[in-house]
Amino acid sequence: MKILGIESSCDETAASIVEDGVRILSSSVNSQIKEHQKFGGVVPEIASRRHTENIIPVVQEALSQSGLTLQEVDGIAVTAAPGLIGALLVGVNFAKGLCLAAGKPLIPVHHIRGHIAANYLAHPELKPPYLCLVVSGGHSHLVEVLDYTRFHVIGRTRDDAAGEAFDKAARAMGFPYPGGVILDGEAQKGNPNAYCLPKPKVDGSPYDFSFSGLKTAVINLIHNAKQKGEELNVQDLAASFQNTVAQILTERLLLAAHNLHYNVLAVAGGVSANSGLRAMLSQKCQQEKLQLYFPPLPLCGDNAAMIASQGYFEYQSGIQAGMDLNASPSMPIDDCLW
Repeated sequence: MKILGIESSCDETAASIVEDGVRILSSSVNSQIKEHQKFGGVVPEIASRRHTENIIPVVQEALSQSGLTLQEVDGIAVTAAPGLIGALLVGVNFAKGLCLAAGKPLIPVHHIRGHIAANYLAHPELKPPYLCLVVSGGHSHLVEVLDYTRFHVIGRTRDDAAGEAFDKAARAMGFPYPGGVILDGEAQKGNPNAYCLPKPKVDGSPYDFSFSGLKTAVINLIHNAKQKGEELNVQDLAASFQNTVAQILTERLLLAAHNLHYNVLAVAGGVSANSGLRAMLSQKCQQEKLQLYFPPLPLCGDNAAMIASQGYFEYQSGIQAGMDLNASPSMPIDDCLW
């Protein structure tokens, strides 16, 4: 079965065709990073306008790469939640129009479910049940993947997501947008033990995350140094911050794995590309003889191949939507209301 996936939840317009949920036939991504750089972050109105301009050529390119026509596609999957509402609406309405014109089933996909499915594209041997750490700019979740379309969230961030904390700390250090990627590069040149930073915990919720205090500690450290006329080693600070975030994420994931008896783990989302997190988790899981899966770097960020992959599994479980499908800026991964 060949599924056309469409993704437009933030600032990437993407389309992809995936066969049987695991084989990528084509993938086209148009990124708006350069346009948003001058604003220091994504401007929702600009993102929505660019999706409107880019979605037709991106879908056409995906079809061209695959050598398929729209009629040869078996279904159309689209990110319907969560994300920037204007951006989501572009993708949802375009997908509805395609389905109506071509007589194809419309398959709504949750963006975070899509990130998890990115692992199936590189590791088709990975099968539920397993425990997944989802870390991105807007989300930090610990999720039991009970089946391809059944999820149970056991932990989540109480404030900033991990990727959001990376970007805010990077801005405080003077790095341009997108700060998380640049901070990762600078961290590799620094001493991860140079600065002692806090590792906040949530009382009574051992699997939940809180990154706001860590971010604030970095901002205060920089502010105090400026007031005293002291010079900070930014690479050491970047390395210490990245190391602290990696420790927090690793400790929570392994704690949950031990307590809930999982020996197969996965990581998904944009922050899964972070070199510090990859190295620390790989080392710890190897020591404890746990199986660990990461998506390849090109599939860590937003893309449509992951949406097409999850769309296949949603369709196999009987999920379809009508022409009344609407986008939702916030919808829980474990209770999709299509």
